[in-house]
Amino acid sequence: MVGSLPPEIENLKAVTQMDLSMNQLSNEIPREIGGLQNLAYLYLRHNKVQGTIPDSMRNMVVLEFLDLSHNNISGIIPKSLEKLQNLKYFNIYVNKLYGEIPMGGLFKNLSSQIFIYNEALCGSSRFSVPPCPISSKHRSNRNKLLVLLLLLAIAVVFVPMTLVLLWIRYRRGKSVPQQADLLSTIARERISYYELLRATNALSESNMIGSGSFGSVYKGILRSGTTIAITVFNLLLNAAFKSFDTECEVLCILRHRNLIKVITSCSNLNFKDLVLEYMPNGSLEKYLYLHNYFLDIRQRLSIMIDVACAFEYLHHRCSSVVIHCDLKPSNVLLDEDMVAHLRDLGISKLLGDDEKYGLDGLVSTKCDVYSYGIMLLETFTTRKPNEFEGDHSLKQWVSYLFPEAVIDVVDANVLTSTGNRLQKELDVVASIMKVALDCCAESPARSTNMKDFVAMLQKIKIQLLEC
Repeated sequence: MVGSLPPEIENLKAVTQMDLSMNQLSNEIPREIGGLQNLAYLYLRHNKVQGTIPDSMRNMVVLEFLDLSHNNISGIIPKSLEKLQNLKYFNIYVNKLYGEIPMGGLFKNLSSQIFIYNEALCGSSRFSVPPCPISSKHRSNRNKLLVLLLLLAIAVVFVPMTLVLLWIRYRRGKSVPQQADLLSTIARERISYYELLRATNALSESNMIGSGSFGSVYKGILRSGTTIAITVFNLLLNAAFKSFDTECEVLCILRHRNLIKVITSCSNLNFKDLVLEYMPNGSLEKYLYLHNYFLDIRQRLSIMIDVACAFEYLHHRCSSVVIHCDLKPSNVLLDEDMVAHLRDLGISKLLGDDEKYGLDGLVSTKCDVYSYGIMLLETFTTRKPNEFEGDHSLKQWVSYLFPEAVIDVVDANVLTSTGNRLQKELDVVASIMKVALDCCAESPARSTNMKDFVAMLQKIKIQLLEC
């Protein structure tokens, strides 16, 4: 098809899907397209479309998939697209867009990959773009405000402090250094046991948000307003003591964006807990098995790449190799941006450079690689490993149907396209299944480490973006 989209396109009000990809369309998208309020799927990729994204698209309230990649579209991304509550997929890869990337609505969960190869997009570092420039007038006003706030802060802090010091000297004849010691002690104050009880309403059942291998997890809100997650260890379990000590030991040496951040710990004879960063979107398990949650193919792949990156760090970039030993969907938590964080290192094992075995038997990085392969299969099939009877297993079931019947293996919610696009998605799923089965390979000769699997999955992600 050659030419441009005519304004009369608004007369196609009953159309629900429109795929005009791989044509020679040029000129701009007519603003009349906003009148297609029943259109759910719009594909215009690989054309020569110019002009801007029309703001009238905000009226396409049922739009779910919008692909404008590989065109010559310029201008800004309309902020009004944030209001399209049903929009699940948006792609502007390879265009000439500039300006600030919106942050609300769908844009909260988008990958940075869909914005690359544009002229001058800016905004949040999460999208791997530079920050937007600030106008000179705005910069001047901001500098004045900063100076004013600094002076105010100095007055608020030092005037009362001076009065306190004078009062102390007057009443007790104490010197300034003793007051400095007091301030230092306050600065080192930890979150107390009683503060944790207050934050969780005395560990009430209504605040419980889950359970781990050795205890329960509660949501709490500190006096500062910070939301936290508190893992309270069950001290009736002998293994809980070892778990607490091991997790503290392990987490002290770990720093990675895909591992749960430990804020502090609290321990006495009757109570042991870890205070963790709170993950508002819960666990991967919730998104796989509760009917009112949904993950598309891109989100599932991104989450599993995050988990693979965590293992690549634990296995290859720590001073001592760390074996997680308990990978499962409930131990993968999602933050507000749907970035995955690995938790529950309570039964982890630390291996020195010259160690091949753990204390309780054969333990190596291959254990985690195998578990990762099983969870990769589970994530894309939504079949639990323990639901198979007898000698059958999830791995055997996938192996039997792969690669000829991939469509019978993959979770139906993953596939959202039709026609040629569906076949490309199936090809991507087949590549993912192959990686998963390679992780589960029983022959050591076929085993590959997590560095290799991260690279493989990153390539598949690029393949998926080009679909």
